[in-house]
Amino acid sequence: MRRCSWGQAPEIYRRYHDEEWGRVVHGRDALYERLCLEAFQAGLSWITVLRKREDFRRAFAGFDPERVAGFGDADVQRLLADASIVRNRAKIEATVSNARAVLDVDDLDALLWSFAPAPTGADQSWDPTTWTPRATSPESVAMAKELKRRGFRFVGPTTAHSLMQAVGMVNDHHPGCWLADPRWQPRDA
Repeated sequence: MRRCSWGQAPEIYRRYHDEEWGRVVHGRDALYERLCLEAFQAGLSWITVLRKREDFRRAFAGFDPERVAGFGDADVQRLLADASIVRNRAKIEATVSNARAVLDVDDLDALLWSFAPAPTGADQSWDPTTWTPRATSPESVAMAKELKRRGFRFVGPTTAHSLMQAVGMVNDHHPGCWLADPRWQPRDA
C-alpha cells in the first residue's frame, strides 16, 4: 500500500497512519484526549507521544474530563514526577485546565466539528510547492481563537490544525496515499 511518507515506518507510525490518523472521531472524551495529546506533542516528535499514549491514559484517568478536572496541586506534582509521560508543567496544567473548560462547554463535539471545512475535496491544506500539509488553516485559526476564548490552553492554530487532521476534520493524507480523498488531486499532476 502507498502511504504518506511519515506513515511508512516504524510500525507504530504505520498502525497510527492506517488505523487512526484522519479517521472521523466523535465524542467528548475521545476529542478531549486527542486535544490533550496534540498539546503534549507540541515541540516534540509525534512518536514520543504515541509511545507514551497508554501511560498518558493511565496518568490522566483515561482522559475522563470529570476526573481530570478534579486534579489538584498534588496530582500535578505526581504527574511531574511520572517519567512515563512528558513532564512539562505547562502542558500538564493545561490538560487539567482544559478538562474544566470541557465541562463548561455544552457540546464539545459540536463545537469542534463546527470548524471542519466542507468536505469538497478541493480545500485541502496542502502546499502545492512542497507537497506537504500546511501547519495551519483559516479554520484552525478560528478554532484556536474560540477555544482560547472559552478558557482552553495550549491550543494555538498549529495544535488545532493537528487535531483537525488527527480526527478526520480534514483529509491531509498525501494525494498518492491509499487513504487520500479521491476527490482531490494535485492541479499539476
